[in-house]
Amino acid sequence: MWRSPGLCCLLAVAHLYFFSLVHCQEPDSSQDSQKLTCITHDLQNVLCSWTTASATDLGLSYKFCYGLRYSSPVCEKTQDNRAQMTLNSFGTTFVGIETFNSSANLISKNTFRLREENISYVPITPQIRNLTANSSARTLNLEWNYGGLLVPFDMDATWQIRILRKDPIETVALETYDSKLPGNTATILSWSWTSDIPLECTTHYAQIRCYLHLEVFSGTKTWSEWSPLAKMPGQDTGSLIKMFPVDEVAQVGTNLTFCCVWKRGQSFKKIGYSNYSAALSPPVRLSNWSAVIYVQNANKSIEAGDNAWCEVDPGDFTGTTTFVGYPPDTPQNLSCETSDFKEITCEWKAGRPTNLYSAERRTNYTLFESISGKNVTYNGKENPEYYRCNFLVLNNQRIYNFTIHGSNPLGQSESSLLININYRVHPQTPTALTVINNSPTHITLAWQLSGNLMPIMLQCLVRINSGGAPEDLNVQLNGTENLTYSVSIDKLRPYTKYVFQVRCSAIEPFFWKWSRWSENKHHTTLEAPPARGPDVWRERSPDGETVNIFWKPLPVSEANGLIQNYEVFWSELDKSLSSVSVPAYYNGTTIDLGGNDYVFHVEAKNKAGSSPPSQIKSAEVPVGSAPTEDGFAVGDGVSIAWPPDSEVTCGYTVRWCHAPGPEPCVVDWETFPSNVTQAVIKSAHFQPGVRYTFSVLGCKDNGYQLMKYVNGYTEELSPRIAPKVLVEHTTSDSILITWEMLPVSERRGFLRGYFLQFAKGEEGKIKSKGFETELFNISEPKQTKLKISNLQGKTSYHLNLSAYTAGGIGPGRSLYVVTKENSVGLIIAIIIPVAIVVVLGLVTSILCYRKREWIKETFYPDIPNPVNCKALEFQKGPCEGKANPKTLEMNPCTPNNIEVVETQSPCLKIEDTAITSPVADELPEDGFDSETESHIVVSYCPPIIEEEISNPPGDESMGSSQVIYIDIQSMYPPQVKLKEEPGVDCVAAAGYKPQMQLPVNSLITMEDTSSAEDVDKTAGYRPQANPPTWNTGCPDSPRSIESNNENASFGSPCSINSRQFLIPPKEDEDSPKGWSFANFFHNKPND
Repeated sequence: MWRSPGLCCLLAVAHLYFFSLVHCQEPDSSQDSQKLTCITHDLQNVLCSWTTASATDLGLSYKFCYGLRYSSPVCEKTQDNRAQMTLNSFGTTFVGIETFNSSANLISKNTFRLREENISYVPITPQIRNLTANSSARTLNLEWNYGGLLVPFDMDATWQIRILRKDPIETVALETYDSKLPGNTATILSWSWTSDIPLECTTHYAQIRCYLHLEVFSGTKTWSEWSPLAKMPGQDTGSLIKMFPVDEVAQVGTNLTFCCVWKRGQSFKKIGYSNYSAALSPPVRLSNWSAVIYVQNANKSIEAGDNAWCEVDPGDFTGTTTFVGYPPDTPQNLSCETSDFKEITCEWKAGRPTNLYSAERRTNYTLFESISGKNVTYNGKENPEYYRCNFLVLNNQRIYNFTIHGSNPLGQSESSLLININYRVHPQTPTALTVINNSPTHITLAWQLSGNLMPIMLQCLVRINSGGAPEDLNVQLNGTENLTYSVSIDKLRPYTKYVFQVRCSAIEPFFWKWSRWSENKHHTTLEAPPARGPDVWRERSPDGETVNIFWKPLPVSEANGLIQNYEVFWSELDKSLSSVSVPAYYNGTTIDLGGNDYVFHVEAKNKAGSSPPSQIKSAEVPVGSAPTEDGFAVGDGVSIAWPPDSEVTCGYTVRWCHAPGPEPCVVDWETFPSNVTQAVIKSAHFQPGVRYTFSVLGCKDNGYQLMKYVNGYTEELSPRIAPKVLVEHTTSDSILITWEMLPVSERRGFLRGYFLQFAKGEEGKIKSKGFETELFNISEPKQTKLKISNLQGKTSYHLNLSAYTAGGIGPGRSLYVVTKENSVGLIIAIIIPVAIVVVLGLVTSILCYRKREWIKETFYPDIPNPVNCKALEFQKGPCEGKANPKTLEMNPCTPNNIEVVETQSPCLKIEDTAITSPVADELPEDGFDSETESHIVVSYCPPIIEEEISNPPGDESMGSSQVIYIDIQSMYPPQVKLKEEPGVDCVAAAGYKPQMQLPVNSLITMEDTSSAEDVDKTAGYRPQANPPTWNTGCPDSPRSIESNNENASFGSPCSINSRQFLIPPKEDEDSPKGWSFANFFHNKPND
């Protein structure tokens, strides 16, 4: 590769760019040259500079010499501390610097060795040639050149561009741009920068520097110096008030920037935006007369655009309008086709709306055909559902490559389509349809189709509609040029209205689309004789003298024309024929039989001729009672079946009346062949819920014979009314109700049974709370009576009876019934409690009788009668000899002192016991001497019983003693020992206390006489009053007088507040009046 001389020279030149520096310094001196720095801008010349250690170098001069080791040095003298030398590409360059003072005396000398590693390459500073602005695009366009003649070969360059703005100035963008510099050629480069704010808002500046990529240079490579600032003035000069940008078009979702400039002497107030005020950033001042705001993520604007405004003081205002929308969407559903091989029509949808509607911002579309290089611009209305352009068909060209371009201020879009027009034929709509009658069943249909369709074959679809399902006829035709096409259509129905339509398309394999259907062509075919005779039936009169002949009008499809009249013929066997003509608007006639049977024929006539005759016989075959069955509904008809009959030769007839009711009626019928035994009868007269009775008749050689009756409903409904219900009989536990059958006309279906609901409840209420309704289903329709059992007596019931069919439950009839009172239950209800009371009474009486002693002692102890007490009748006492002893009289007496002494003799002596009155103990202030009054002398000795008296709980100091109780009433039975009452002293438990103090001798006498017979008797009297309150002295005793205590007792059950005895005299109590509860417990025959 090095055989070429040119390449060898180029290599030699490249080696010249490598150098090195070797620095060798002499002994240090303040005037020695130091820090030698060498740079190159063009790889040809080296600029070296140095410094000295001296603070000042005034008057110094230098001699700069350089050269190779074995070559003569090149020297030059200079007053500055810099010099230029030629770049030595090979070896080491020796540099010598001699320093001279102002007297030209050599003061120092230094030698340096330069190598390529110590030389820096600094590119030449770029020069900006031009700085322009595109305000609508917000771009700054920068142009600069570089001294390419200084670069001997191609190299890569990196440019750093700095954009500055605001006052004070600051960097807003620092961009890097890479390019390739051709060697030895002056190059002009350009670069663009887009600003985030309108360029009119403030002044913009630009600077540039470069960095060259010298791969073969081993020295240091650095950036060039920054170029001088290039300036692009804004509108913020203080001479006008305005907002920027003006009528900007922005894309949805971008960030918007608005700035306001104002005049000198004005002050900024605020900036606003109508569509996104909530997202406005705070205003930012750009200079003394401009400010800017930012809007994030803008929404689409209204059709007229969104407004931004600026307000300054004093009272000035300005604004601008912004249109926010979308770039054009990719054209959708692009389709191209031809209808006549003259023009190609392309249509498409715009896709997403751009929200830009004015003429200067709308989307412009261009249809471009790349094979021919031709294009068509869309000039139609704005934003249609489909855009459409027509492109002329070119001669001898069948393949077309279409591209639709769309553009608006926010962007561009396109869509392409490649077609062969032979496969994209869409014929136009057929026109001018005409019909030519050939016969009642045959016509010729013709139409026109514009366009030159000779290159293809057509297939046309003829739609034939006579009121039912349409029928399509597909025919193939050769394409022609603006000619008429025709087709022959047969197998039509006579006297029928038809509607014809036609559409066409290219035949396979060129099929693309059908044309649109042509307009309807109405046509009625010619008349023909009726296809068959009318459907006939006859009804004989009850006396058999006349017959009514009925017929049904023929349907239009069988009448084959307009029926003008009907001909009725009849005759006897081998006799002359009779006839009558009936107008078409009648559907029957009456014939006099005269007691004979005839055969009738009926013909229908129109303009084209008569129908075949329909035959029917007047004779009837007698039959016994015919059975009756129920039919069932099928759809909107009634299904009827009958058994086959081999004697039926001319078919079966099912006959019914249009409406229920008595004969004669408006009849209807339907005839079936002899091999049919089941049919569904339908009629437009049938109504839901109406019962129809059908008669099935068989046609035999000798006449018609009735076979059966069938009842049926086309649709069963619920009964119309409720059955009439009566209460026939009621008992205490049952109710017997009866009801009437519903009339047939009110049933509206086959009766399936009844529902009976009943529940307890008061009159006027359907059901009482807490009682469930019970339901009976009476599934026997003929049942008219029901007994409801297991009811409660004298209870109210609500009854509701309703009939039901397959169509539902009818209304109910309600009854309010009260069952009778149950007498047996009432008697039982009375007897049982009475019996229980009686039994309880007997049991109680027996128990009370057996426990009477306990009850008596517990609830009603004996109260002795002192009058009847023999112990008080002192026969040997002071009162002896008087008719009436005055034992209980309250006379003054001298108390006898006795001492109760314990003894074990059968006749116990009263112990000398200190009977201390609790009242005296409690009330010592009344003058009682407890010591002198501690002994009481009792002058009698009755039968006694010992009772151990326990000390009261309240007085534990008192000793226990035995007290002798006197049995005053010896006739009483012994009493049980009374329970001791707590809180009462020993004296309180003692029994009877005499009212007077008896003499001791009387006491001894009684003791001797009565101790033997009363030793086993219990102590007698128990006073009811509180014993501690008694005064054992007589009322006239000194103690009583001294005590002056009117409330004290005197040893007898006297009233506390009086001296009257509570126990009445004996003569008053001998005859008790009436019965008392206490007498029930007394068991004494007499006193």
